Amino acid sequence: MATADERTRQWFGSEGQISQLRGAVFKYSCLGATLLALALVFVFLLYVANDAIQPASASTGWLLTVAATIVLPAILLAAYYYFRDTRAGEVAYISFGLPIVATLLAGGALVVFRHVVSPHEWFALVIATGVAYGGITLHARERGAASALEQFAVRVGVPILAVVGVPGFAVDRTISTPILGQELFHLSFSVPTVLPSLRGLILSLPMLPMDWLSLLLAFTLPVAAVAALRVRAVRESARDAELVAGLIVGVAAVGFVAAPLVGVVATTWVIVATVVVAPIVLYLESVLRRGEGVAGLAFPLVVGGGAIVAALVVQTLGYAGPDLWLDWQFLTDNASVNPEDAGIYPALVGSIMILIVVAVVAFPIGVGAAIYLEEYAPSQGRGSKLVELIEINIANLAGVPSVVYGVLGLAVFVRGVGLSSGIVIVGGLTVALLILPIVIVSAQEAIRAVPDSLRRASYGMGATKWQTVRSVVLPRAAPGILTGTILALGRAIGETAPLLMIAIAAVVRLSPDSFFSLTGAMPRQIFTWSTEIKPEFRYGVLAAGVVTLLVVMLMMNGTAIALRNRYQRQE
Repeated sequence: MATADERTRQWFGSEGQISQLRGAVFKYSCLGATLLALALVFVFLLYVANDAIQPASASTGWLLTVAATIVLPAILLAAYYYFRDTRAGEVAYISFGLPIVATLLAGGALVVFRHVVSPHEWFALVIATGVAYGGITLHARERGAASALEQFAVRVGVPILAVVGVPGFAVDRTISTPILGQELFHLSFSVPTVLPSLRGLILSLPMLPMDWLSLLLAFTLPVAAVAALRVRAVRESARDAELVAGLIVGVAAVGFVAAPLVGVVATTWVIVATVVVAPIVLYLESVLRRGEGVAGLAFPLVVGGGAIVAALVVQTLGYAGPDLWLDWQFLTDNASVNPEDAGIYPALVGSIMILIVVAVVAFPIGVGAAIYLEEYAPSQGRGSKLVELIEINIANLAGVPSVVYGVLGLAVFVRGVGLSSGIVIVGGLTVALLILPIVIVSAQEAIRAVPDSLRRASYGMGATKWQTVRSVVLPRAAPGILTGTILALGRAIGETAPLLMIAIAAVVRLSPDSFFSLTGAMPRQIFTWSTEIKPEFRYGVLAAGVVTLLVVMLMMNGTAIALRNRYQRQE
């Protein structure tokens, strides 16, 4: 029988033949494959960005000015961080990218408040939700030993009464003879709303706060409260929490005076100030509290200051900038037959509204299915065979081509349910079917990664199955669930084939104003531009649309990565 040393030599070779060559070849082959993939993506992004921005069309003076005031200082400072202070480099990149990402999120919030929910509707919804939460909390305090049925009735009934109300019903019936089919009489009556919701009562008031004030009260104040709670929990200082909340509310409130001076609407100021200022303040507070990498805060100041200097020099000397296709006009204008006037705004609004439907439908259903399959489904006996069959089918559905889901959406939602083709709700439901298996699989993996020792410890303390899932499993699995869901949503926003099958419009000149309106979508609009005869559409305008779509997708993927890294550090 071969000894252990002999088996080792048979596997690795004799002692004199041991070499690191194969390992080195494997290592550098993997490195080369990684660099090749990154290089191909980088080249593609440069190619598309070159068509969208056209830097070669700018004058030499403009290029030299930008290089001297922005590019060169940024490169030198980045090199210093890389070689001398890596922690400051991390702070520099985050502090530089955070305002950009926050501004993009503010743009999404503007779209939501302009086309999905009005400031007054949001104000009424927040007030009604707050009253419902207060009612539930008061009941729990006064009736701590209430039965499970009573607690369930309160937790479900109070929000329904506050937000939805108790609707009435209508009867429309024709009575006829069974043989001749002759109509005898027609019965028709309706009952008005039995109990209106608190939200509806607020909206019916003759006077409501102005739009900007409604957003300040129902949007800025909750965001400031969450930021204050975060600071108070970390720093254990009520004074610091009040300062942070006061800063966020103050910057947003000053928009009533400052917004007209800079030429923007007060509601726009409030939304942008809230979404941009809150994360920046929280991040600055965390950097200053830790005291590490504070020098990295100089990077956005140097780049921003260089941009201001470059703008002043270019304006003073009259240098001509590049002929941009991707500019503010492109992001805010409607579609047009002229390439110079073409915009992506209606398609952008449509994609955001479709994404809202996808998130509302796919997330709860997918996570609920994953919880059942991992925590409640039988693991032994006859029922386990059915569970195994379900899991196999879910895994297979994740690899089905997207065009098949488009056919399914057309058959189910348009021809089956009777909804109109090309509307927001049909597009959202169809794409939700597409990513639902991905959400289920990713949520299953996140739940499965929670150690069983935590479950056993919870059961040992007398917790029920539901209490263990709610308080132990889901908090630990939340990072993985959120990461998988956001990545799935990133795929959803770029899908084109399902939208083609359900007849999403090729060109929409008006933005959708409800979930039952005809809509466009960014992938569909980009596909349409690729078929235009004019080369300006097929190169310049198309490239600008691709960059816009890529920025949205990269922002969503970056958010998923940031969430994952943050929770991994906390663990």
